Amino acid sequence: MNSLLSLPQRIDGSRESIGSDTRDIVIIGANGAGKSRFANRLIEDLGEKAFRISALEALYGRRRNITANSVDTLYEQAGMPQNSGDDSSQFERILAMLMHDEMLNLIGYKLAMVAGGKNGAISLRPTRLDSVISLWQEVFPGSRVLIESGKVLFARGLDQSAYSALRLSDGERAVLFYAGAILYAPKGSIIFVDSPEIFLHPSMMQTLWNRLELLRPDCRFAYTTHDLEFTSTRAGAQVIWVRDFDAASQKWDYLLLPPDSPLTDDMYRALIGARKPVMFIEGDGVHSIDSKLYPLIFKEYSVKSLGSCNKVIEATRTFNDLNAMHHNDAVGIVDRDRRDEREVAYLRRKRVMVPDVAEIENILMLEDIVRAVASYCHRNPDKVFGKVRHSIMQQFRTDLHRQALQHTRHRVKQTVEYRIDGRFANIGQLEAHMDALKHEINPRGLYESFCKEFRRYLNDNDYRSVLRVYNQKSMIPGSNVAGLCGLNGKEQYITTILDILRSQSPEAEKIRKAVTECFGL
Repeated sequence: MNSLLSLPQRIDGSRESIGSDTRDIVIIGANGAGKSRFANRLIEDLGEKAFRISALEALYGRRRNITANSVDTLYEQAGMPQNSGDDSSQFERILAMLMHDEMLNLIGYKLAMVAGGKNGAISLRPTRLDSVISLWQEVFPGSRVLIESGKVLFARGLDQSAYSALRLSDGERAVLFYAGAILYAPKGSIIFVDSPEIFLHPSMMQTLWNRLELLRPDCRFAYTTHDLEFTSTRAGAQVIWVRDFDAASQKWDYLLLPPDSPLTDDMYRALIGARKPVMFIEGDGVHSIDSKLYPLIFKEYSVKSLGSCNKVIEATRTFNDLNAMHHNDAVGIVDRDRRDEREVAYLRRKRVMVPDVAEIENILMLEDIVRAVASYCHRNPDKVFGKVRHSIMQQFRTDLHRQALQHTRHRVKQTVEYRIDGRFANIGQLEAHMDALKHEINPRGLYESFCKEFRRYLNDNDYRSVLRVYNQKSMIPGSNVAGLCGLNGKEQYITTILDILRSQSPEAEKIRKAVTECFGL
């Protein structure tokens, strides 16, 4: 195994190195960040210790003048036949080298026998082609490899018709090329693989590359990729995140991420693809209101959807715990739902922003937003908002007891989870603690307190407080805000808000201000 690997110089003049105990290296980065040039510098610095392979280049690319070892340089060093204007691909050259070695092995075996070898004392030694065939049949069960008239042929299942390697699929040829090329890598070298995921189905990547690495336990592997699914298959790998490249000084801005980092694929995407601070939000990233609204409000952030609120909270915490490493700031946004002030304050300390309304739909019902949409649609803002407020207050009046019960249930659940997480010497202590909790929590008292609080909001016509506590997905259609603005339903109302935010109209600034103020910004 190779010794300490020294990495290229950073823009600030510093350098990093990777110890000999790290076998796998993954170089990742956004398009244009300089990861390929980073790998090429490593190859140049390593010289004869580097061996570069690329399935894309092997199958479709032209050979390039590269100082490092490659299939082409080994082909020429082996004294393989060259024709004038030879334009054979690296894939074809690998097959030719495998067959050349196979023939030399057979000739050597025959010569040894002719020289008087005793029966059983001389045997055919395993060849690289044997290893390739063994791996091929593991990866593609039911496929057969045949050697006929000095050619490598293939067949499937019981079909007796054989065909040449040129009729294989791109994925099959890539596997064949990788296996052959890796076996020809110089002893103890670092094998640089460009885009190791290309042509391969995601379901086979981990198994295949684990198997390919077993072919050369003496070598290290360095992969250049932007595929995070592949990155996740290299357990224990040293991941190098290349963030930027200064062409004038030929230096890089890069970071060494901790091996087996807790970062998820979505967080890696945020790290790699974002040049701005990151904002993690709820929703699916395609259909959710969050993913459509927040990028238009918080333009200074790179917004990433993670799904559930728990994922947002955990991602924000983990990302900021690693801030000293990547220097990117991260915030999260989760719905308020039924959280009390103590829960909200805790999340905000963790840089998770919580709006002053129950959920994302309620943000779209803020007074200033309803007025802005009405004005944009040439309706009377006072009349529109007056009717909307009356409708929502009536909905809340009808729904008051159910909402109070849901808030009570949430508060009881949170209190029990918090208080029950203690240490008890025996089951008796736990039972006594549970009995005491019922009286301490007093669910009925909580319920009556919520009912009283909610009635006060109604008596005071406190629309903003209702939005803060009222979880009701049907609020937008139930209020008829779209119809009052001359729009056709909830979807067109939401689309109009997004269209306004993309415009330069005065209403856009009013909506943006209303949303940011809802987060206390």
